[in-house]
Amino acid sequence: MGRFDGLPIREELKSFEPYGAPQLDVPILLNVNENPYPPSEETVQDVAASVAEAARGMNRYPDREFLGLRADLAAYLARESGAQLEPEQLWAANGSNEVMLHILQAFGGPGRTALSFAPTYSMYPEYARDTNTAWVTGRRAEDFTLDRSKAIAAISRHRPSVVLLASPNNPTGTALPIDVTEAIVAQAAALGSVVVVDEAYAEFRRAGTPSAVSLLPSYPNLAVSRTMSKAFAMAGGRVGYLAASKQFVDALRIVRLPYHLSAVTQATARAALRHSGELLGRVEQLRIERDETVDWLRSLGLRAVDSDANFVLFGTFADRHAVWQALLDDGVLIRETGPAGWLRVSIGTGEEMAAFRASLERILKTDTGRQT
Repeated sequence: MGRFDGLPIREELKSFEPYGAPQLDVPILLNVNENPYPPSEETVQDVAASVAEAARGMNRYPDREFLGLRADLAAYLARESGAQLEPEQLWAANGSNEVMLHILQAFGGPGRTALSFAPTYSMYPEYARDTNTAWVTGRRAEDFTLDRSKAIAAISRHRPSVVLLASPNNPTGTALPIDVTEAIVAQAAALGSVVVVDEAYAEFRRAGTPSAVSLLPSYPNLAVSRTMSKAFAMAGGRVGYLAASKQFVDALRIVRLPYHLSAVTQATARAALRHSGELLGRVEQLRIERDETVDWLRSLGLRAVDSDANFVLFGTFADRHAVWQALLDDGVLIRETGPAGWLRVSIGTGEEMAAFRASLERILKTDTGRQT
């Protein structure tokens, strides 16, 4: 018997498994790009007090427009990227995943197409699938950069309703030059398409790399998505957000579920933003560890991609799953993702990275670690 016998599940969903990275109880977790440093006790106490205050009004629905949180997010982007945005230009949801789903609900759908450039975030085609939006991909170059002319040609050929660009890209860590981003946004605007630049890892970008929020005043078809799950060390809070034109945000307000952002979530996010300096305080340390990891991997004769995120894609292996399993056997969980032969490691604490290095060095001396 099939899993869904007797249930009228959509035909195209029958062969799928639920999305998710492995959640295993091992000592070293370096597989889902979290900030490895927990919030301070001061931040924890502020979050707890804010949630307690929200709980006193739990008999009422939350503020469905959450303009207080949106104003706090606008103020944060002003500090972080110099963006001067009105609260009405911000949107938030339960993780940037839900923000992306809102976008595909508003701008995708039957008879419409979403386009991205592979390899990229594995959830993008699932957003398209869930909204009955056709999914097409162009290809990145061998070094995982994006050729401007080829990207524009793909947009002109497929005429998508939605273009999804991750910068820094997941799983490669590659950031898009701002001139390439602008050329793509301009071409999409000429064709009546929207562009979403997914900056989930933006806080980890190297100095001098501008954010796409700098383009927002010129392009009402552009949206820039962010998250508090990565650099903010708030993965458990499930808060993602987006900056765009007011009309873009208004389109998302139509498709969101009523009261989609709980009072507890709003209180938690606002408390975290009050402590942004502390929560982001380890970002520079993680950047340094990331760059040192790239250099170390290359010193072993491996390929490692220059990264503007908090992870490194490395390889290539004759049997990457065997390497992944051997690391797991040593208590180190990384991610088996990306093109064939490659693996991705999140940047952890100094102690966690030392354990990863020791395990990988041992594996590379065995047949399991054979490279291609």
